[in-house]
Amino acid sequence: MKVALFTAGLMLAGAAQAAAPEQYGLTTAAHLARVCSPQPGQADAATSLAFCHGVLAGAGGYYDASTPEANRFICAPDPRPTRAQVADRFVAWMKARPQYNNDGAIDALFRFASETFPCKR
Repeated sequence: MKVALFTAGLMLAGAAQAAAPEQYGLTTAAHLARVCSPQPGQADAATSLAFCHGVLAGAGGYYDASTPEANRFICAPDPRPTRAQVADRFVAWMKARPQYNNDGAIDALFRFASETFPCKR
């Protein structure tokens, strides 16, 4: 088991080194949607998805830590969707709303989350 995890870690590290750093400098919502939906056979698909999931986890964690519960406008359902499910839904949401392509990546992510997971008070 440890050997398999070590090997997987080496493969991801190698893929991360092969990708150009600017590829992961998110500037727009369209860019985040592309990172969250790598094409089949894309050389850095695993790295791209891992980066996407990291952005989702980081944004969600920051929101949870910095927003008092009484002020939240995004409330995850129970059971919580997986990061892969959230990423897929974000990509579909962006495809249906191309007017947000040039918005900031995190701004669009929070707009998506507030529409998709609104708090019911």
